[in-house]
Amino acid sequence: MDVSRAGSDFARVYDEHVWQIHGFLAYRLRDHAAAEDLTQATFEHALRAWSRFDPRRASERTWLLAIARNLLIDHHRRDRSDPQQQIDERLLPMVAGPEERSTISPELQQALAELSDRDREILALRFGGDLTGPEIAELLGLSLANVQQILSRSLRKLRDLLQSPGGLQPADQDQEPARARQPRDPDS
Repeated sequence: MDVSRAGSDFARVYDEHVWQIHGFLAYRLRDHAAAEDLTQATFEHALRAWSRFDPRRASERTWLLAIARNLLIDHHRRDRSDPQQQIDERLLPMVAGPEERSTISPELQQALAELSDRDREILALRFGGDLTGPEIAELLGLSLANVQQILSRSLRKLRDLLQSPGGLQPADQDQEPARARQPRDPDS
């Protein structure tokens, strides 16, 4: 394949999928800088492996999300093995960062933290990575019925957590909590 054509093909893949990859990672991490770093690392890995990508084995999006998921697993392993020194945030300069643009409300972040890792991962693939139920099942090696059941149960638990009296409701009851986006039917 022509190198310039391969470069333009990869540029197209990047443009089409960068926000889905970032969305998946942002759902899974509370640190937006880490989500951006892992998004970049995902595309660096993908670029190095681009000549080996086989569209008969997986879609571009599924392939990229598999890379992102593996990098996320490595990231979590590194975090556990490398205890980090706590920094007094009051000593840091106040600079608006990407977290200011977060589309996930604090209430939703807190509710997501109440779910299991598997439930959060499947929700992140569905709503952050915009994968369909069959794509998630293929990526994780689960049955479609299992993925649909996990999605349904997780969404029900999130709803219950967000609607529980005195629970995770926003301080101003007149305002509806911000949502990352309207969930689509988990079966699609």
